[in-house]
Amino acid sequence: MTMLASEIGFASSHAPDPAVAMAEVARQLGDAPLAGMLLFCSHRLDRDVLARAVNRHSEHVVAIGCTSSGELTEAGYDEDSLSVIGFPADGFHLASHIFDDIDAFDPVAAREAIRALAAIADRDSRRLGDKVNHVALFLVDGLSHREELLTMTIQDALGDIPLIGGSSGDGLAFRETAIFQGGRFHRRAAVIAILSTARPIHVFKAQHYRPGAAKMVVTGAIPQDRIVTEINAEPAAQEYLRLAGHAGEELGLAFYAAHPPMVRAGGDYHVRSIQSANADGSLTFYCAIDEGIVLTVGEPIDRIAGMEAMFTDIAAHVGPVDRIIAFDCVLNRIDAEQRQIGRAVSELYGRHRVIGFNTYGEQYHALHVNQTFSGLAIGR
Repeated sequence: MTMLASEIGFASSHAPDPAVAMAEVARQLGDAPLAGMLLFCSHRLDRDVLARAVNRHSEHVVAIGCTSSGELTEAGYDEDSLSVIGFPADGFHLASHIFDDIDAFDPVAAREAIRALAAIADRDSRRLGDKVNHVALFLVDGLSHREELLTMTIQDALGDIPLIGGSSGDGLAFRETAIFQGGRFHRRAAVIAILSTARPIHVFKAQHYRPGAAKMVVTGAIPQDRIVTEINAEPAAQEYLRLAGHAGEELGLAFYAAHPPMVRAGGDYHVRSIQSANADGSLTFYCAIDEGIVLTVGEPIDRIAGMEAMFTDIAAHVGPVDRIIAFDCVLNRIDAEQRQIGRAVSELYGRHRVIGFNTYGEQYHALHVNQTFSGLAIGR
């Protein structure tokens, strides 16, 4: 088998008809047998029609995916597309499990299911060689507010297998996202898939901000809804704008993307992104939030230089890269467009073979994080 035949496949289509889009994708992927498919799609595509089309073109293939807030294709930042990654059967094995009602998520049962999945992946991937690497790909409803519990539970059950993934999106509508597994789209769901290969793999996480000087203490919150009502004993939205903003600036997605709150945890600073400002002066976050948390306003670093260094580090881990499957927060995309570096970022992604989707949050090991560029690098 030549190297070309074993490359990870990638195809995308902007056809508005899901059946046409999937047929175009299948034609681009070709006839080489696949161990699995990973699909990311615009929330505008009819899901029932798309599910039937995917099933027609993926018989005997494990297919998982989700709706997105934009896709990462060979053109870089993309949107309104169907994008599919195909893992060749001669180099990969994929096994998946769906949690189809995450509001009733049972951590004890989940640990048993994950350990059983890991055992199946280990057994069925032995055909790939003596030393097989495993990684868990995780996709979860981005409006569920359940990411923290699921991520911690699943990584605990996985043991040494690293987890990497993203929260599904629906453009920027914040109404309904969906997870694909078992031939159909599910609401309020999450899917875990163990990808196995003898190739070198590396999971990573990068963010484009550093902590600034301005400090904010959360003095009022509704944790179960990820809502902050007060910061420094003042109405949350008003106080955040005062500390982070400049004269004439207004709250909105571009502002949240440019001035992300950050929290110190485990020795590192992590972004706690804001989703929306509410009519009552409160703020809704993408991540878990509670009273007493101290936040600082993030400041941007040189994104292009930082990412070039990150790609160099990735190559040091895996050698020549086949593909980088990325989970890139939609706020990174908004901020890149605001700073007029969207085209430069897209060129960088294309050059380094980045594919994936724009998320409502990212999962890295046991952490649910925001406004990162996280992913899985796979060597040739």
